[in-house]
Amino acid sequence: MTDPVTRWRERAGSAVLLDGFHALKHALRFGAEILVAVTTDRRAALALAGELAPDVRDALDALLAEVPEGTYASFVPRPHPTAVAALAVRPSREAQLGVLARTPRTAPVVLLDDPRNLGNAGAVIRLAAGFGATGVVTTGTLDPWHPTVVRGGAGLHFATAVERVTAAELPPGPLFALDPEGDDLRGVKLPDDAVLAFGSERSGLSGELRARADHLLALPMRPQVSSYNLATSVAMTLYHWSATGGAFPVAEGGA
Repeated sequence: MTDPVTRWRERAGSAVLLDGFHALKHALRFGAEILVAVTTDRRAALALAGELAPDVRDALDALLAEVPEGTYASFVPRPHPTAVAALAVRPSREAQLGVLARTPRTAPVVLLDDPRNLGNAGAVIRLAAGFGATGVVTTGTLDPWHPTVVRGGAGLHFATAVERVTAAELPPGPLFALDPEGDDLRGVKLPDDAVLAFGSERSGLSGELRARADHLLALPMRPQVSSYNLATSVAMTLYHWSATGGAFPVAEGGA
């Protein structure tokens, strides 16, 4: 078998970068295929796993290779405090679209319409995974598997379906679009098969998507406040779904 540095350099262009211990931890928990994992301090990384994620410690013990700090730093955009990084196989587009198209669904799909901020997209994916959403889809040019998005999502891309789609590939289900002119969210029960659409941070929903919506919904907001952060809006909406009958997942422990 080739050494970890060679394996990293051979696969870095096509694989998913898992930047930090928590991203690798979640990827392992949700079945990602890990190609190579490195750290600058193997003993410290395994101790962290023993403290925060004993369920994946044995898997990490088998995977982790120790490399010099300079080598690790060359693998990542900026060093993570945990000094851990890994590469994983990205799920195929066909498989992701298959999950998103499957019906009946037991949890909504989150649709981000032309998002611009990589960190926001990552936070939304983390939220969606936590609420047990079926998936997160994006329109526009942002790649939801960009390394910054995966870092913001803490590796939870592997816990839910994540893909960029065209308008023709939107998942089936009633489309509920968040819009300031919509009905108050608090008066609506969101179905499990809903597609929950959120506009971009700057310009909101596109005219095309707004016109396609089956329902327009508005979040409660104090007058003269312009808007919520995108991830906050998604969190409020998913919480409302879960609180009014949604199948919110039961926590099983783990950090």
